[in-house]
Amino acid sequence: MLENQTTQNYEMNKNYAGQFRETEITLPPQPHTIMRPTHCMLDLETLGTRPGSVITSIGATKFDERGTYGTPFYMRIDMQSCVDVGMFIDTETIKWWMKQSDEARSEFQKKSVELSYALTQFGIWCDNEDAKARNEHNCAVVHLWGNGANFDNVILKAAYDAVGMQAPWKFYNDRCYRTLKAMYPHIKMPKRVGMHHNALDDAISQVNHLILLPCFQKLCSAENQAEMDRLQGELLL
Repeated sequence: MLENQTTQNYEMNKNYAGQFRETEITLPPQPHTIMRPTHCMLDLETLGTRPGSVITSIGATKFDERGTYGTPFYMRIDMQSCVDVGMFIDTETIKWWMKQSDEARSEFQKKSVELSYALTQFGIWCDNEDAKARNEHNCAVVHLWGNGANFDNVILKAAYDAVGMQAPWKFYNDRCYRTLKAMYPHIKMPKRVGMHHNALDDAISQVNHLILLPCFQKLCSAENQAEMDRLQGELLL
């Protein structure tokens, strides 16, 4: 018989990388509940390096100190739909893409979706049942990680601005994977998932590296302790 409080079950969940992990399943958080933030690793493939550049694909995965979990996000974006809202193509980036593998460049020829549709779906994905934290409006609290303080996150935010949509994360919740990995040059990325310059494969590979870094583990420990302190405080009320 189910109790009214959170019910915990365990199931084996096969993630994108093809590895099994034990995942804790809980009932959806209730409104006005603030818990640990949801960490999301973002990777973009683009035709430029500045905000406003055309985006060709978005890859992202949710993760914690143990690794990835939940359903990852991946969409290829129609380049013309980006140009139509004023986004631009950089010729130097086109030259760079011409030097990449045939496999990576073949993604440009596959089925794609309109930019506005991809951005809408990304927002829905950020706020789905995999999200751990909710703010006072019952919206997901997303900490969005990118590979560089001035690349993935800011280019995606510029895309939201271009179509007149609100981004599904707050600017103060931007996080930089590149900064943290520079602190530990001796800790190398483990074997990569998939191929180079596939947005989802890159995002998952970056998570597999980030969780090895002591500073990220310390961050998660602090979040866990803060959550325990909050729960204990509620019990004392």
